[in-house]
Amino acid sequence: MTIYLPEIDTDSYQFPHPSNALEEPNGLLAMGGDLSPLRLHNAYREGIFPWFSEGDPLLWWSPTPRGIFDPSTFRPSRSLRKFFRKSGYKITINKACHDVIRHCASCRAPEQTWITEEMISAYQTLHDLGFCHSVEVWADNELVGGFYGVEIGTIFCGESMFSLADNASKIALWQFCRYFTQQGGTLIDCQMMNPHLESLGAETLERNAFLQHLYQQRDIALASHTYQSQPIPVAQA
Repeated sequence: MTIYLPEIDTDSYQFPHPSNALEEPNGLLAMGGDLSPLRLHNAYREGIFPWFSEGDPLLWWSPTPRGIFDPSTFRPSRSLRKFFRKSGYKITINKACHDVIRHCASCRAPEQTWITEEMISAYQTLHDLGFCHSVEVWADNELVGGFYGVEIGTIFCGESMFSLADNASKIALWQFCRYFTQQGGTLIDCQMMNPHLESLGAETLERNAFLQHLYQQRDIALASHTYQSQPIPVAQA
């Protein structure tokens, strides 16, 4: 089967509307362009993200349904709460973004990761510009889990997570949901649903509903200190 994909002009930062994405593969929208900060930021503002493997052309996606977390309704299990009270884990924001991205790449086999050196460099640049953020989990001053993503208004577009110790990524998500809600955050985008996200409580949202929320929220600023490098005030209960 031949698939026709619009090709992004490197001199333009415009994308096709997500409604033009293919049904199969779900959400494939366009190819080409580059991972410049302006193009990446524009893509997220339109509900589009890059996803491709080493050696493949740069592919852009906007699937339906979308995997999402409502941070205001995230509820950890009783066992996770009990574990956290005894763990001694500390949670921070933006203390080690580059290391988080590297761990997310290295925790997968080379043939399974989409976090190429090009992607690592691109998101590190977004971090330096204040758009890409990380959540870190520490045990005895060692980084043992976390995730990173891109902030668009009151929406956090999650990219990847990793865990090197028991429940580290779950606790990162739980504590960030609390903190994000307190700062005015409304939605965490997980892009494509999978069994792991579903086990954590992710839900699905049709693309049109997701885009409507995104367009309403993408220019609303959170509290000014939300993503400064700092410890997150955590819930022990």
